[in-house]
Amino acid sequence: MTRDAVHKSKAKIEYVLFDMDGLLIDSERVYTQVTNEILAEYGKEMTWDIKAGLMGKPERDAATHLLSFFPDLPPEFTIDVYLQRRRVGQDALWPHVQPLPGVLKLVKHLHKHGVPIAVATGSQRRNYELKSSHLMDALFGYFGGRVVCADDGLIKSGRGKPHPDIFLVTATTCLKRGVGDGEIGESIVTEEQLAERAKGLVFEDAIPGVQAGKRAGMNVVWVPDPNLLTIGDNDANSILEKPDRTLTSLEDFKPEEWGLPPYDTE
Repeated sequence: MTRDAVHKSKAKIEYVLFDMDGLLIDSERVYTQVTNEILAEYGKEMTWDIKAGLMGKPERDAATHLLSFFPDLPPEFTIDVYLQRRRVGQDALWPHVQPLPGVLKLVKHLHKHGVPIAVATGSQRRNYELKSSHLMDALFGYFGGRVVCADDGLIKSGRGKPHPDIFLVTATTCLKRGVGDGEIGESIVTEEQLAERAKGLVFEDAIPGVQAGKRAGMNVVWVPDPNLLTIGDNDANSILEKPDRTLTSLEDFKPEEWGLPPYDTE
């Protein structure tokens, strides 16, 4: 079921952008597991109120934010040491991550009906390859290589979410949409670009991703981990940019509410 009190028709969508981690695949569990295995050696733990502030951030920014909660860690336990140890642990687990509920049905459905789709992820390209290679036939192959990663060199500013850059770049380079540059409200964004952005739908699991999608001027469906909804200041209620729809699972998404072809009757 949805968490919206009122169900109403949404914008007519012509293209769809997906986040990856925690939205398409169950990779957030790996981030948590590996980080807490490392921190446990020092008697520390990454709780969900800490983790909420990391989701959607570029790798180094997220690591800096995480370690700021543990100022008494040994000085030799630097950000670089943490990232290297985390990489080793994660690399062993990425080839085993699986799609989240509702993902395969939705992606295959959009592909079948010719709806342009792409992945816009803050993951590094090497990590994307590790996470996706075993799922090419089942999932990622349907995107036809239309994937933008944080380190592809396409985002000139190098900024991560909550800035909208990755969604704008993905729409432009992968789907050839004339969305332009700049956040909503900036003078460089034309009326034509605003109209083109309004035809896009973003799926996100992280609050910075919701912010990025809305700052891009696109429609946003938020599919959060249930733990996020129990954290007061980190709830979407605490940010200015609100998702257009919040779902407990992609299984609850109804394409026809967005002007997309409905699922086939089973």
